[in-house]
Amino acid sequence: MNLAFISHPSCQQHKMGAHHPECPERLYAIQDRMIASGMEMLVTHYDAPEASVAQLTRVHDADYVQGLIDAAPEVDDVLVWVDGDTAMNSHTLPAALRAAGGAILGVDLVMSEKHHAAFCCVRPPGHHAGRRTTGGFCLFNNVAVGAAYAMAEYGIERIAIVDFDVHHGNGTEEIFSGDERVLFCSSFQHPFYPGCGADTKVPNILNLPLPKLTDGAAFRAAVEAAWLPKLDAFAPQLVMISAGFDGHVEDDMAHFNLREPDYAWITRELHLLARRHAQERVVSCLEGGYSLSALGRSVSAHVDELIGHA
Repeated sequence: MNLAFISHPSCQQHKMGAHHPECPERLYAIQDRMIASGMEMLVTHYDAPEASVAQLTRVHDADYVQGLIDAAPEVDDVLVWVDGDTAMNSHTLPAALRAAGGAILGVDLVMSEKHHAAFCCVRPPGHHAGRRTTGGFCLFNNVAVGAAYAMAEYGIERIAIVDFDVHHGNGTEEIFSGDERVLFCSSFQHPFYPGCGADTKVPNILNLPLPKLTDGAAFRAAVEAAWLPKLDAFAPQLVMISAGFDGHVEDDMAHFNLREPDYAWITRELHLLARRHAQERVVSCLEGGYSLSALGRSVSAHVDELIGHA
């Protein structure tokens, strides 16, 4: 079984204005690098479906979902700002619905054993979206929608969600805080946007705040000490990833010094975890990453490890 690669043209039409870092070119950069690296030949492409309101309201309040639906502009070239960082154009709502729906399709594909792993190459990202709050370019929490779907539709009792974006996955933490079915692990630069997570003391949340200029050696040592033994003990039946690549040394959105081999390493560790406990089932959703060349190279390394060679 090869890797499922899930995306949709709508995700390239969501735009938040000139010079916004969360731009359609991110997906083009990934596509170009997938071709150049040969990864394109090793994946099966799927169009992401739209998530339904019922699927979204497993993790978001109904009035929040309806509010975003009502706020969506219908006219081209009109932007509606839903917070200081996040805007909607006429294509944003379909893109956001398909970004969340991509995670759902990923769950279906790995649970039905059509693929052992899926990568959702979608935007807008999701991990800052809470039950009733947007933020950090996020509208719906894609990985949370997928995890809730897996628990509701497949009876999964233990899901590990690992978020290695350089920003804390505050929305995912809020949604699953105290839910013993989910072990949420988030590494992030601290202090930094969104300014929370370092003091969380909830049994199912394993936050890993790290200082600016953290390099690959320090990142790997921290993950090995803080996460890997607890993930093994949790023995997840499904591994989900919030895959953010904005900690790359070339990315000026933050101040980590990670490189492609570091993203390959953590992906490999999570793939091995899934092999031991989850019948190799992994669903990964794109989050951050704003240096286009570094993003393309990092995603290619991530996908290569998800494909696996054992």
